[in-house]
Amino acid sequence: MDAVTKPLVYPYTDTPAFGTTFEVAPGVRWLQMPLPMSLKFINLYLIFEGDGWTVVDTGMRGDDTHQLWWEIFNQELDGLPVKKVICTHMHPDHTGQAGFISEHWKAPLYMSYSEYYQARVMSTMMRSGANWQMTDYFERSGMAPSFLEGMRKNQGSWSMPADDKPLPPSFIRLSAGDVLQLGDNEWQVVVGSGHSPEHVCLYCKELRVFLSGDQILPIITSNVSVQPTEPEGNPLERFMESNERLMNTLPNDILVLPAHNMPFYGIKERCQQLIDHHNDRMLSLEEFCVTPQVAVDMLPILFERALDGHSMFMGLGECIAHLHFLMKLKRIERVLDSGVYTYLSIDPTLKDRARPGKHLAPPERPIVV
Repeated sequence: MDAVTKPLVYPYTDTPAFGTTFEVAPGVRWLQMPLPMSLKFINLYLIFEGDGWTVVDTGMRGDDTHQLWWEIFNQELDGLPVKKVICTHMHPDHTGQAGFISEHWKAPLYMSYSEYYQARVMSTMMRSGANWQMTDYFERSGMAPSFLEGMRKNQGSWSMPADDKPLPPSFIRLSAGDVLQLGDNEWQVVVGSGHSPEHVCLYCKELRVFLSGDQILPIITSNVSVQPTEPEGNPLERFMESNERLMNTLPNDILVLPAHNMPFYGIKERCQQLIDHHNDRMLSLEEFCVTPQVAVDMLPILFERALDGHSMFMGLGECIAHLHFLMKLKRIERVLDSGVYTYLSIDPTLKDRARPGKHLAPPERPIVV
């Protein structure tokens, strides 16, 4: 693995206070909303259209974020309306307030096709409780029955708040290569994948600004997981391909505006870092699987701390994503034995590629984004 030594450049040291905005490029404002998780905030953006604003991502459900949006409406929009709501992808920290904002301003929702419908499927899945497909997913990964029972209880008790507004009942589709005219500038839709199925990013060549959502983050690595809704998926392959494509097609001097952490310069360096990171994780799993292993027993290879609850769910999904990509590369084979999958390294070149004791330090636990 080639080390990347050139550091990223962070042009800002301060963040906008909740309920305020900060201009990071002509007509582009940065704001933040709180998150109830290890990451304490999400970055959202406003793009000026001349006679109104486009909102890019919306924050989590809940009264705190709802009230902060009222502050933005009243103090930061210069008396102009919201005309469009863009959600980069399906996750609830990005879509949670989309229904409220769209309904209040009668502003249409813009999303990619896969992300809109996957968001609706996720909401249905959370209401429906456990099913045999989900049970199979966890049992074949080697999870203990007690964890499965906890998942059943959590899902069965989940309900939508009474005053919550779901995603709008219609949307305008965004596809790779589309161009949005927002005010005086054109914004090209650039689509990535892996963290979510059809993640929308926005690139303005004139402003040299790239809104990356969760596709490219400067410090943390977005969760790339196999989900029970697609148990044979290979999201890591798509994530790596997306990073390669972004690294090779976007200029390096653009300002990257991510959904988490700080705005930065150096997208090529960051894409390479992410590629190196996941290659290193896959190699560490290959080394561990020289004897047959079960997915749940591999989590200490990828994460420093013991996992439980939601972090176990996320960590297991990440582990399986790396294993599925290794299967596609024909470096690992999988066998179903007594209802549990075991994984075994099969690539004869492993002995030449192995670097035991020289891998990147694992994170404490998976990042929930």
